[in-house]
Amino acid sequence: MEYIQKGTKEYKKVNFALFAAGFITFANLYITQPILPEFSREFQVSPAVASLSLSLTTFALAICLVIFGSLSEAWGRKRLMTISILAASILTLILAFSPSFEVLLVLRVIQGIAFAGLPAIAMAYLGEEVEPASLGVAMGLYISGNSIGGLAGRIIMGTMTDLFSWKIGMVFLGLLSLAISIYFVITLPNSRHFEPRKLQFRALTNSLIAHLKDPRMLCLFGIGFTLMASFVSLYNYISFKLLGPPYSLSTTIVGWIFIIYLVGTFSSTWLGSLADRYGRQKMLFVGIGIMFAGAILTINIGLVMKIIGITVFTFGFFGAHSIASGWVSKRAEHDKAQASSLYLFFYYVGSSVGGTAGGVFWSKYGWNGVIGLITIFLLISVILSFCLKFNRKEAQK
Repeated sequence: MEYIQKGTKEYKKVNFALFAAGFITFANLYITQPILPEFSREFQVSPAVASLSLSLTTFALAICLVIFGSLSEAWGRKRLMTISILAASILTLILAFSPSFEVLLVLRVIQGIAFAGLPAIAMAYLGEEVEPASLGVAMGLYISGNSIGGLAGRIIMGTMTDLFSWKIGMVFLGLLSLAISIYFVITLPNSRHFEPRKLQFRALTNSLIAHLKDPRMLCLFGIGFTLMASFVSLYNYISFKLLGPPYSLSTTIVGWIFIIYLVGTFSSTWLGSLADRYGRQKMLFVGIGIMFAGAILTINIGLVMKIIGITVFTFGFFGAHSIASGWVSKRAEHDKAQASSLYLFFYYVGSSVGGTAGGVFWSKYGWNGVIGLITIFLLISVILSFCLKFNRKEAQK
């Protein structure tokens, strides 16, 4: 059976459907971030406790990514992705009627489990169904859906909460997500190259270990870890910098910095396309280099230069992430969803480590300390990238 090629009707369907699925997943994942003060006030909990509505969700997501990636090897790609986005959308609706904060946290953990059914499986689906020469653009479009979804979820919830309430905001976003989920189910072509396997946990464990024994795969996992650790370090603490002197910006204005995510929509697709033409390793170096240049620019005290630096950094991050995640899918010769889920597991663990370590460096050394930490993470990314030396036959996979 032929693979889906760029320029065909099926290629467009795949891209639109997975863009929509990525949008739903990340719009709903981050919905509580802009309304943490509302939770703190309404449920009378501390800001740290309110933040559990996001951190517990991402933790559940990271843990379950590996499990769902393995299950999809037996149960199929589209089926699990469909269950995932429908369940996540319905849970957003239910969240609006939470009688207590404890119930809300339980629902968010369940939602985190539901989210895990899409990211790794989507990358495996693309790796199986799309021809290698067209994969970079397709993977880039899927990643761009993630970035736009993360941005839209924050803006929609913030705006709806200001106009009405956070509960109305969740109902609105839940209904919108359900509509988009139905579009996904109708539009995404069924798998042609997926070959189901019996659900044998011993075999799945062995394949998991095999991925972890592959030195080049470990390098890609490490790159995902360090890229996300750098990204979260910058975005978690740039708000502290801009809220204080000499800028003293309002929380609302600082919140709109997330609009910079839109550059990821372009860079993930563009650098993915260039990787198809000039090679993944070369363009991965370019993406990391752009991130480093952006981070250094934020050291400048001028507000405009800081915003430019954040934009450049974000541009490089989404491009590099797109290349690395696509490379995992092509590198894996078996259990592709499991390999992709391992990449994302390290990616989200990197988020936790970077967020925590960034706080330590911010408290002790200020913004220059945060940039120093980011530089360390990016240097590790460069070293790991140097280890990805493929011969010509492997590079064409």
